[in-house]
Amino acid sequence: MTERRAPAPTSVAGCYSIADLRALARRRLPRAVFDFYDGGAEDELTLAGNGAAYASWRLSPRVLVDVAAASTGCELLGAAAGMPAAVAPTGAAGFGFRGADLALARAAAQHGLPYTLSSSATTAIETIAARAPGRHWFQAYVLRNRDFFWKLVARARAADYEALVITVDLPVGGKRERDFHNHFSIPFRFSARNMLDFASRPRWALEMLLRGMPVMENLRGLEAAANSATAIASSVGRSYDPSFDWARLAEVRDRWPRKLIVKGVSRAEDAQRLAAMGVDAIVVSNHGGRQLDGAVPTLQALPEVLAGVAGRLPVLVDGGIRRGSDIAKALALGAQGVLLGRATLFGAVAAGDAGALRALEILQDELLRTQRLCGALAPTDFTPDLLRPAVLDPQTQLAQLAQLAQLPQLPPSLPRPPRHQTPSARPAGQPRTTSATAGH
Repeated sequence: MTERRAPAPTSVAGCYSIADLRALARRRLPRAVFDFYDGGAEDELTLAGNGAAYASWRLSPRVLVDVAAASTGCELLGAAAGMPAAVAPTGAAGFGFRGADLALARAAAQHGLPYTLSSSATTAIETIAARAPGRHWFQAYVLRNRDFFWKLVARARAADYEALVITVDLPVGGKRERDFHNHFSIPFRFSARNMLDFASRPRWALEMLLRGMPVMENLRGLEAAANSATAIASSVGRSYDPSFDWARLAEVRDRWPRKLIVKGVSRAEDAQRLAAMGVDAIVVSNHGGRQLDGAVPTLQALPEVLAGVAGRLPVLVDGGIRRGSDIAKALALGAQGVLLGRATLFGAVAAGDAGALRALEILQDELLRTQRLCGALAPTDFTPDLLRPAVLDPQTQLAQLAQLAQLPQLPPSLPRPPRHQTPSARPAGQPRTTSATAGH
């Protein structure tokens, strides 16, 4: 049987999955810009592994459960949420679609979800607060310029952001080879190669020509332009502070009075130490495969981090989530919620507000559908007993066969049950008589 492939969508209305929104974004954007969002570090093993980890689990649904009133609503970090998710920080979204950061923030607010603004966003901290009211988290990259870092933190507090997210998995920028090959850097450095690439998408190029390239509003005055091939793709990474350590994180905890979320954790001992420090939540993350290639997939790391936390604080997970059923699997493995990165970003850079909304609509619909198909009234009903490994290792297979061998076996052919006889049944050997009403 040959596989039937759906035609590539040409509008948001024709998008029924996150994969469709990704295809629409790819159709609209120059290759260099699309690859910046879509790609990972080096051989992209971690990028692929994040998605494969979800495919390694199957759901074993409960049946005959009344799911008429099923809802994706839940509590997430102390407040109500439309589903167990937050929009993850995604830098430089405005290079794909002007106003994409605002589009993501507004879509998150409409679905009752927190929105996380990246330090490297193309929209200012204060603009998000004023123009997209809702639950706001601010992701603060740890910068060499410490005064600049603390000014960003102070701005987030003044704008009433409810949480500060400290990303700890990038002491240096990752080696993203797609960006090298595409001559892509932020700020843009034009070359003959990328000029031809940009010209291949005239609608995108015309917008940039008429209104100018966006800038990373929160980093104005900090970044120097990339001026060599080795600086391409990690230009922002040159400002990260590789000396940031536990003592510096403790200082952040002391100076930030609201919720503190630490993102980029994958080991039990780190999680245990963070819980003891008094952080409010942990995000199991490998930066979407954009930093250390060959890092453990986040879903695989989740149980270890949960063991380190031992129930003392919420644990969220990101990376590789493209379906509502992926959210369900993360919850079943113990996460309180997920962060949505590329899944919502593809929508925003494909079609702005409409695309960002469509991404969240798709995921919420799929999650609710998965709940009902699994007999789960609420997201908290996704428990480990609903999961089965997609591929059993030989030892597990042998154990199952041994268990089956011990079960009572049905005989090869069952005896025919005796026919029901009424008191007026005919004696054996007597001819059958026909009733006048037979067949009526």
